[in-house]
Amino acid sequence: MKAILIGVTGATGNELLHLLLADNAISEVVALVRRPLPVQHSRLRTEVINFDEPQTWKHLIAGDVAFSCLGTTLKTAGSKEAQYKVDYTYQYSFASAARENAIPKFLLVSASSASPKSVIFYSRMKGELEVSVRALDFESLTIFRPGLLSMPQTDRKGEKISESILTFFNRAGLLKKLAPLPVNKLARLLLVYAKQNKTGVEIIGPARILDEVKRF
Repeated sequence: MKAILIGVTGATGNELLHLLLADNAISEVVALVRRPLPVQHSRLRTEVINFDEPQTWKHLIAGDVAFSCLGTTLKTAGSKEAQYKVDYTYQYSFASAARENAIPKFLLVSASSASPKSVIFYSRMKGELEVSVRALDFESLTIFRPGLLSMPQTDRKGEKISESILTFFNRAGLLKKLAPLPVNKLARLLLVYAKQNKTGVEIIGPARILDEVKRF
């Protein structure tokens, strides 16, 4: 399979990139990035692009499977408008190019709270993206809605506190369905689903994700 990937500098995308490169079933990986990567591999093609100009890069989105792991935080983006551009506009442009170029399989990392009707900006944004990507009518679309992601190298104080609290309750036998999910396990699950011959739309929520990654 030839895989196309965005969001490779994020925690999940970075883990996924290394899994793809280590898998002999993947003939080539095309990573679309805003700046050069420090990673080099014989099966990796890095394309430095301007996400604001899809007409200059949409021809690069050609292959067997596309992964969208892109995302940012409000703090990093600086404003809701800037976050929306990354979390919705860029990802939808990528998905649109994948559909236009007849990529049959698309995998999207969303959020557990995603809902286009939510009063919470982040949840509504993620929900709107899901609705828009579903409307593209991919042959196979899998949407992952993980809960809190566990990122060992994160410097986000809020995430560290939330993870510590959930881990405490988990050890007490409580809130098991809300346990922090290591990003490397989510990445493995993405690769597993990419290899399956399923059609239609499948949405995988946090409880099911946690159940399925137990075998990793």
